[in-house]
Amino acid sequence: MASSSCGKHTRYHGIRCRGGKWVSEIREPRKTRRIWLGTYPTPEMAAAAYDVAALALKRGDAVLNFPSSIASYPVPASTSPEDIRSAAAAAAALQWNEEANNSLKHRERQRKQEDDMRTMMNSSSLASSVGIDEEELFGMPNLLAEMAEGMLLSPPRPPDYPDSSGNSDGGESGLWSF
Repeated sequence: MASSSCGKHTRYHGIRCRGGKWVSEIREPRKTRRIWLGTYPTPEMAAAAYDVAALALKRGDAVLNFPSSIASYPVPASTSPEDIRSAAAAAAALQWNEEANNSLKHRERQRKQEDDMRTMMNSSSLASSVGIDEEELFGMPNLLAEMAEGMLLSPPRPPDYPDSSGNSDGGESGLWSF
């Protein structure tokens, strides 16, 4: 994404940043004139305004920023610049509402996660102060005993290790033969 200082946006067509706000315009096909679509606070709003104008002027040849949103875009009454501008403003307003809804859902999800974490931390501190058995809680009743048994076992020997189990004073050179 482009920085908000100025310039064209690297992901969206037909928009650029001017003075910290996003502006959108489109050139009329086979003409040198441009239709000013407006100034918007977010790049997504400006991109949605461009999409409506591109659909109205270029139809099937339009390169869209949000192709999945075609059905939700308002259709201009005609191809006059005024009608295109008003439909573009309506599409930007729809984008603003969608962004606000997504932001609200994100905040609610984040608040729920924080509440769940607080609840879990409170129940964990309660468990340690009351003396709840974690082994029973997690369904591992012999965990500590099995871990201690594992420490008492000899490590397995490699398959090519010479076996000296029968005779400790055999012909092999052992640790105590000097």
